[in-house]
Amino acid sequence: MRKLTYYVASTIDGYIATDDGSVDFFPVGGDHGPAITAQYPETLPTKVRESLGIDKRNRYFDTVLMGRKTHDFGVRTGTSSPYAHLKQYVASTTLPENPDPDVELIASDPLGKVRELKRTEGLGIWLCGGGELAQELLPEIDQIFLKLYPVLLGRGRSLFGSGPRLPDAAKFRVITSRVFEDGVAFMKYSRIR
Repeated sequence: MRKLTYYVASTIDGYIATDDGSVDFFPVGGDHGPAITAQYPETLPTKVRESLGIDKRNRYFDTVLMGRKTHDFGVRTGTSSPYAHLKQYVASTTLPENPDPDVELIASDPLGKVRELKRTEGLGIWLCGGGELAQELLPEIDQIFLKLYPVLLGRGRSLFGSGPRLPDAAKFRVITSRVFEDGVAFMKYSRIR
């Protein structure tokens, strides 16, 4: 069965963006970027891949799920199809139609859609963000790949949203960890079922 992986960047106090969706507080440069990109090139937006000359096949993921706010970030940067090299889905109850011919809208029951996708053939499913969608999909998240930046934001969009929590704790174990010279820690967690 395919795995759902929440692969995301976070501050050490658990925020993935500011309240208005900005991510420009994450430091750019350093040694973590090239190392992680080499391992997961499919997690770069298509335009970035092209500008860097990356034409590697998808190794881990062939599908990406985004919440509306995450997709809107791509729209603000000039594309309604940010990951054209992947099968793209955007979960939203407010979008009236598919935002792009290459992006499929999940208008209701994203949890059911993930369960359906997990039963199909293919590579992994990448939950790109955001926190509200991650919180809704938590029962199906198999792995969390966390780029933990040595930054305190104080407030913003939380790693797992702000809605009601699950009645039982979801437990994960560290499967690998690496701390880079620039202070970014890349942690991989696997769900304990």
